[in-house]
Amino acid sequence: MNRRALVRRPSPRLAEGLLTHLERVPVDVDLALRQWDGYVAALQAEGWETIEVPPAPDCPDSVFVEDTVVVYGDLAVVARPGADERKPETTGTEETLRGLGYRVAHIEAPGTLDGGDVLKHDGVVWVGLGGRTDRAGLDQLAAHLAPLGARVVGVPLTKVLHLKSAVTALPDGTVVGFEELVDDPTVWSPFLAVPEEPGAHVVLLDADTVLMSTSAPETRSLYEARGLRVVAVDMTEFEKLEGCVTCLSVRLRG
Repeated sequence: MNRRALVRRPSPRLAEGLLTHLERVPVDVDLALRQWDGYVAALQAEGWETIEVPPAPDCPDSVFVEDTVVVYGDLAVVARPGADERKPETTGTEETLRGLGYRVAHIEAPGTLDGGDVLKHDGVVWVGLGGRTDRAGLDQLAAHLAPLGARVVGVPLTKVLHLKSAVTALPDGTVVGFEELVDDPTVWSPFLAVPEEPGAHVVLLDADTVLMSTSAPETRSLYEARGLRVVAVDMTEFEKLEGCVTCLSVRLRG
């Protein structure tokens, strides 16, 4: 299986990134760049080829490349971000994926959809509603993915910026989340509550390995007790901007 990941270098204006649920605190942009380098190196060390989307220095949030697209099979659905400031970010991602041979579809106005609101596992696609993504965006995504056999399910979202700020999925399909920030845990079965907010964010590297933040040591121990191998990276500067390990890449499989 080919394993490739889109990444995008942080903007020098990163510290100006949008905030919705957190108070603004100083961001060390130089440290953020080193953390981004560490994230990319971790992917590469695990056998993932990283492909850089052209940088967007005038877009402070552009490092969060996951928000620009939803990839399902050979189809790339280009997002229409819910924040106007982020709409220019999609162009570079679309051009990169076209160059890789993906079919391309778009979320069209007036619908909005951020890729970070989309959690996929085993044919089910959950979409967070209530923040940057609206019902029109969800309906368009469902129409694009229906021919590929995907079932799209809307999920209420009021406590975090994106759905994947609240929940992600382990390799066996268990959805994990920090329960205080999950509107309705009963959406998923099984659901595993984790003891630290950053522990709810994992990137699946293979059937036995997850990438997560060093900010959640108790959750790391929990995952390791379940037989998972954990690769941990520093994410402190991105976490100040409501970012996490999932936001920094678009994983391409197949």
